[in-house]
Amino acid sequence: MTADRGRVCIIGAGPAGLSAARAFRRLGIPYDQYERHSDVGGIWDLDNPGTPMYESAHFISSRKTSGFFDFPMPDSFPDYPSNRLILRYTRDFATTHGLLESIRFRTVVDAVERVDDAWRVTLDDGSRQDYRAVVCATGTTWAPRMPAPAGEFAGEIRHSSTYRDPLEFRGRRVLVVGLGNSGADIACDAAAHAAAAFVSVRRGYHVIPKHVFGIPSDEFSERGPRLPPRIEQRLFRALLRLIQGDLTRYGLPKPDHQLFETHPLLNSQLIHHLQHGDVAIRPDVARLAGSRVRFADGSTEEIDLVLYATGYDWNIPYAEKYFDWRDGRPDLYLTAFNRRHHNLFGLGYIEINSSAYTVFDHISNIIAQYLHDQAHAPDRAERFDRMIAADRPDLSGGIRFVNSPRHRSYVDAHAYRRHLAEVRDRVGWTDLTSGMFDRPAAPQGVRG
Repeated sequence: MTADRGRVCIIGAGPAGLSAARAFRRLGIPYDQYERHSDVGGIWDLDNPGTPMYESAHFISSRKTSGFFDFPMPDSFPDYPSNRLILRYTRDFATTHGLLESIRFRTVVDAVERVDDAWRVTLDDGSRQDYRAVVCATGTTWAPRMPAPAGEFAGEIRHSSTYRDPLEFRGRRVLVVGLGNSGADIACDAAAHAAAAFVSVRRGYHVIPKHVFGIPSDEFSERGPRLPPRIEQRLFRALLRLIQGDLTRYGLPKPDHQLFETHPLLNSQLIHHLQHGDVAIRPDVARLAGSRVRFADGSTEEIDLVLYATGYDWNIPYAEKYFDWRDGRPDLYLTAFNRRHHNLFGLGYIEINSSAYTVFDHISNIIAQYLHDQAHAPDRAERFDRMIAADRPDLSGGIRFVNSPRHRSYVDAHAYRRHLAEVRDRVGWTDLTSGMFDRPAAPQGVRG
């Protein structure tokens, strides 16, 4: 075992972990970073074992509203970049900011334990290192949630995390269960390649096209003044009705909630395939029976492959016991700061209705200044400690998110950024500014 309690540990080298590394380099905070895969990129690397990524996957937020702060995606990228372009962009980010030299690849963190006033990190080679802080940035889509349907099935049942190539569907009758963004994408792949394609849904969805009047939808929604949520909901719902018509005529149930009260379903192809009969909507699965699937309305379909696009359970397996879990989500101040265990952070454990990369940078900026102040301005750090313990802001932005485990921890991007600004002002920290990452305080190396 070695000890250097002045250093910080970052676990994971996906977008969130890289965001933290850049923020630490700027302030000269010494850190080590561990990544179990052979390169950076997280889920965007199709070769990363366990990734839920598939060949046809694209960003669901647009190029101009996405990306790391002060590191825009190239103008040559399309409005909605593919997974391969996002991976290239993420690796360019790591290279440009000199982050690769501090990452120890092909290294798994087996455990994080509190020992006296330090965090002891145990690696898969048996070595241990003590740190003053640990940033858990290993993501939320590595533990597939797989239902246990009633009955017996003669065909194949898989989770969507195992899906890669639409050619897998050729000549098969495919049922996709679930209609989140991945489920909708995969259903469109099945519509184009399968012998027959169906989607099982439990509720109605508001389907937002990727472009409105030729403008990416998220860019369009950012134009003009901010309006109260109820007014925005009515205006956008009227606009969608004008553009799309009544989606119940294609078999989609009428939504039981208002627009924006669930995670946005952003897809332009699904309606096209429904209009052309390439895919059909079915209700919830009631039972599997040999080669057939019986649905809640009593109808049945002959199916070869059932693909469950039913989401993921969040976990932090190497430090699970140090987080308080509510509805499957860790209870973290500002979605990052552990309320009971000092200097244990979770970065990327957030459900938000906006691009994540810049959000990561806003959080990393606060984590870095907090760690810096522990050594250089302890009064300010202690002021923030009191906020971590007691501050429980409403980050809904006035939106009444549906009552589900996923959405009970959901945050509205505008409300979130407003509160982060209030926190910075109260503590005396700086916001992100253009050029601030151009000259890091000192290069950091990884321990051999």
